[in-house]
Amino acid sequence: MTHEFKTLVEHAHKWQKEGKKSVLASVVALEGSSYRRPGVRMLINEQGEAVGAVSGGCVEKEVHFQSLSVFKEGTSKMMTYDGTLRLGCEGIIYVLIEPFEVSDDFVRTFNATLELRSPMKIVSYYKKEFGVFEGIGTEIIIDNTPFTFNNFKKSDSDLITFEQELPPIFQLLIIGAEHDAVQLCKAASNVGWQVTVMASADEQKTIDYFTGAHQLVTPLFDQIDTSKIDEQTAVVLMTHSFNKDVQYLSALQNCTPAYFGLLGPKHRRERLINQFLEFNPEVDSDFIEILRGPAGINIGAESAQEIAISIIAEILSVLRNQEPIVLKDKSGTIHA
Repeated sequence: MTHEFKTLVEHAHKWQKEGKKSVLASVVALEGSSYRRPGVRMLINEQGEAVGAVSGGCVEKEVHFQSLSVFKEGTSKMMTYDGTLRLGCEGIIYVLIEPFEVSDDFVRTFNATLELRSPMKIVSYYKKEFGVFEGIGTEIIIDNTPFTFNNFKKSDSDLITFEQELPPIFQLLIIGAEHDAVQLCKAASNVGWQVTVMASADEQKTIDYFTGAHQLVTPLFDQIDTSKIDEQTAVVLMTHSFNKDVQYLSALQNCTPAYFGLLGPKHRRERLINQFLEFNPEVDSDFIEILRGPAGINIGAESAQEIAISIIAEILSVLRNQEPIVLKDKSGTIHA
């Protein structure tokens, strides 16, 4: 969610500089089932341009229509959408639509917080009714400081609160610079992850080679900065060089990412770990346990693009604590 909100802030700030007003539409509650869950948002400007989505496309037209009065009156409102009557989706969603103006101070603070990889919180105050109500609106809390985006003032009236944590943007560290690393970088950036590519200087690659990369770093093995490899980080080791892989493992042995994948077959993983242990006999056994290889889930992937999908799917399953199965065999709802 954090990367989606970042995109909305960037577009709102850009449109403001162009003299265009924006409104923010946020799904704050759901009864039954829907394409997406509370916390999704979209941004609309006066010209009808939009970024983001609150559903699979069926609700957006109504959001555009309801936003017209928000632009005209400058007042937040609640919208309800009953999919059981219109689409058979078996869900009613509640959408808060409000003017969205971001100050330069907020943008600076927001971007600095993202860079520091510190969490934030969004709080929305709403009613489960259609119409305009005093005190409805949203604030984002950064380091205990609330920021608002219009003339919103919290009311003491009987409003419902929707709170959403915004963790640091999930990041992927790709170690390697071959064609499959390029494809993984591109696919991961499309998911919304912040991708760093790490390669040795002798690869002679530039960041332009890696579509969607946030940065390309080429440190010596003993100069690798591991300070930002946190629980919101996945690492995939894919240099295609056995010796380099051993050295990178040695450099990262004190890290505890959410996921650590090794490219290549099982026998290569065993050789790699054995060689690594010869050089690092005192390593914590927990580090060995987090190494997953071959990286990816079994979907019959053949091409570099398909292997990238397989790896991303495994990372997501680990993050969400899910055992990959086909959805038709899952009991309960999709998002349960």
